[in-house]
Amino acid sequence: MTRNDKNKVIEDLVGKINEYSHFYLADISELNAEDTSILRRKCFEKNIELVVVKNTLLKKALEQSETNFDELYDSLKGSTSIIFTEMGNAPGKLIKEFRKTHDRPVLKAAYVEETFYFGDNQVDVLSSIKSKDELIGDIIILLQSPVKNVISSLQSGGNILTGILKTLSEKE
Repeated sequence: MTRNDKNKVIEDLVGKINEYSHFYLADISELNAEDTSILRRKCFEKNIELVVVKNTLLKKALEQSETNFDELYDSLKGSTSIIFTEMGNAPGKLIKEFRKTHDRPVLKAAYVEETFYFGDNQVDVLSSIKSKDELIGDIIILLQSPVKNVISSLQSGGNILTGILKTLSEKE
């Protein structure tokens, strides 16, 4: 790989790191070609981008990015794949689902919601993190609940008043 090719890869990685707000570092090295293809297909279906990258090039890209990723440098050992996503919990769910039938991918580290996560034991935590859209939906549901109760009470009260008025009018 020439110096220009390396610089192009680093430039592309910096662009993706700055573009995506969440990414995972994982080891998929022991997956065979068929399993890797299945994993890539599942990633594509969920709008997740999986890129196998050299650690030295990734480290240079992290150094050139807008955020300080010094804490991730220790995780850059062995084979590394970087998983880019817009939703912080999507790769965690994907890894959890995929590992029901495979040993890999193994999570090395993740940067989700401006927080660092280290180690494979964090997959459950990462898969349960709610996305921004899910949190907004939960808040809207919580805000709508009291309003729905008031409207329901008013509507049922209106039916009772109508019934009472009808009964009173029939007595005369």
